[in-house]
Amino acid sequence: MKLPKYPLKAEKSLMVFEFTSDGPKGQIRKLVKYSETNLKDMYNLAFGDRDEESGEIDDKSISNNGDSDMVLATVVSTVYAFTERYPDSWVFATGSPKARTRLYRRGLTKYLLEIRRDFQVFGLIDDEWEPFEKDVNYEAFLVKRK
Repeated sequence: MKLPKYPLKAEKSLMVFEFTSDGPKGQIRKLVKYSETNLKDMYNLAFGDRDEESGEIDDKSISNNGDSDMVLATVVSTVYAFTERYPDSWVFATGSPKARTRLYRRGLTKYLLEIRRDFQVFGLIDDEWEPFEKDVNYEAFLVKRK
């Protein structure tokens, strides 16, 4: 995607990424982590503010720093990097809180044509995965690199 993004720092494994959001509320450190699940080639994408005390993700924080499109584009760039390194992987994402799930859906909807060039995209509704469609309130999302 050809959108403005923040510079990323990544661990060598490309399982953890860090960047800094810069907006009206100042500089806020963000983390994106990919973790294995109990399903083969299925990884969970966790995202949120970096807790300065623990160094872990605070996925409940809503920073509202006025740069949500740039933040989402940066998170998406980690999905590209991760799936390039791990091409057989499926990436699962859901928001915590639900407002973040709506934000993810809005971002997927806005850039769906471009995303579908590179990824298969699915949404979870009523415990069933279906191809992602606009204007459906999904509970979670699943992508796989084509």
